[in-house]
This record gives sequence, structure tokens and C-alpha cells, in this order.
Amino acid sequence: MNTVHVVTGAGPVGSTVAQQLAEAGQQVRLLTRSGSGPVHPLIERRRVDVSRPEALAVAFEGAVAVHHCIHGSSYDARVWRSELPQAERAVLEAAGRVGAVVVFPESLYSYGPVEGTITESTPRTATTGKLGVRTELLAQRDASATPTVSVAASDFYGPLVRNAHAGERLVPTVLAGRTMRVLGSPDQPHSFTYVPDLAAAMITAAARPELWNSFLHAPTAPPVTQRRLVELVAAAGGVPAPRTSSIPPWVLRASGVVSREMRELAETSYMFTDPFVMDSSASEARLGLSPTPLTDGLARTVAWWRTQEEVAAA
Repeated sequence: MNTVHVVTGAGPVGSTVAQQLAEAGQQVRLLTRSGSGPVHPLIERRRVDVSRPEALAVAFEGAVAVHHCIHGSSYDARVWRSELPQAERAVLEAAGRVGAVVVFPESLYSYGPVEGTITESTPRTATTGKLGVRTELLAQRDASATPTVSVAASDFYGPLVRNAHAGERLVPTVLAGRTMRVLGSPDQPHSFTYVPDLAAAMITAAARPELWNSFLHAPTAPPVTQRRLVELVAAAGGVPAPRTSSIPPWVLRASGVVSREMRELAETSYMFTDPFVMDSSASEARLGLSPTPLTDGLARTVAWWRTQEEVAAA
């Protein structure tokens, strides 16, 4: 009998995981509410709301691993708390019934503001807002009888990545030669994770039972400042580096008085006002993986954005 790898969600992480699995010859069942996702002979796309337990029995049939990659419907702590724990409980219970491991892409939010480099042994004790929701989700996974792996990444970049600091706000702006306004300081070191490296780590962890029930860091290249990132994107695109300016966090806080969206964004502004450096070396050794060099990842990212521009212009 063929084994099935279930992927929930077709955002940049879910789509990349599905593509990598299919390209490796694995059968993939991709679950989304809309039935969307990448097209490949080995990817079966199904319309499934994974927050509904009654929908998962058939959807998880034959699964050896579940890559749970859904997001909250908006970037809001109240929405996350109302949506994410329920969906994860349903997935954990359904995966447990078929004997599948559940692998989660995770953020660094549960660490909260820290001094120094973030390692896998740094305490994950954040309690408030979106940060606290991530801590609660990790506790729920630890309490589950179903085996899990959480693979944490810093801010995303790469093909398919749009809604991120290094996504549609950055790459098209730099390629067009417009002033890039970054959040916080342009000159503090910051870690950026290449989404294909996160996907590869998730797939590897799912296949190795000795890594189950652990918290790993996705292989991530050495940090750069946001100013340097702008320069590297420009170099990858063969264009002059544009001017870089900053949006001070107080602007977000002031806007948050009347805008909940700005208030939610301000909650994580510490990641860009101070050094925000993730060390993935211990997890790289356990996984047997290395991060893609930033210049290589950015070259592929810029090529993908230019393809999107060509499609839009056609």
C-alpha cells in the first residue's frame, strides 16, 4: 500500500513541503478549504476544513505524516486563540488514530524578547498576545499522545513568500528602485530563514522517529542587517541598491491607538529594533542539513518575483 503524506494549508510553507515531497516521489494529499495548491501528478488536492474533526477521518486515511501548515485567518492574538488551538487538537487526535506523526512549522514568538543568541535551549516562556498563543500551542503538543515535531524558523524569505517582512514589502520595492522603509533599525543583525530549508527540515524530521517529540530550529544562514539584505536583493536583481530608511516602532505604537492591526504589528517590533539572531547549528547537526547560502536563496527568490511580474504583465 502506498503511504500518504498529508499537508494542511497551501501557503508558502505548505506548498513548498508538498512540492518537495512530490518531487521526491512521495504521494501527497494537500488539504485546504478552497482546494488550492501546487499542481503535480503526486499531489492530490482536497477541499477540507481541518478544524472540523469529522472531516479528518477520511482525509487522514493511510497517512504516515501530517505537516500542519495552516495560519490564523488574520494576524491577531484573539483570532489565533479562537482558531489555532482547536484546529491543532483536531489534527493531533486524527493523526494519532492513524499512527501518523504531526510536524509543525513554528515561529520564534514563544521565546519572547531575549538577550543574546536564540538557541534551542533558550526558555520558551512568552505569555502575552500572539507570543503567548504560540507558547500555549507548544504546551498542547507536548501534552498530546500523538508524536510531534516543531521546527522553528525566523522571518521567512524565498519563492512563494509574499506576506512577510522579506516578501512583497521588500523584493518588488528594491527591484523597482524605490526607497525601502524597514521596520525598526536597518543596522541590527537579524536572522532570515529560507522557506525551502524549513520545508526540508520538516520532511527530514517526519521521517526520523528519533527526532519526534522535539523542538528544532530550521537551518538558517548567518544573520544580516536589513540594510545589507536590501543590498543583497539589489545585487541578486542586478539593480542599484535603493535608499533605505526606517519606520520607528513608536509610529506603530501610536497608530495602534486607533488600529488594532498596527497594535498587533507593534507587539513584535522588538525583533527589528535589537539584534534578533537565531542559532540553528545544533539542529542542523541532528537533521544532517545545512542552510542555503543567503546569496543563493535570494537569487532564486528574485527570479521567482520576476516570473510573477511577467505573469501579471501578460
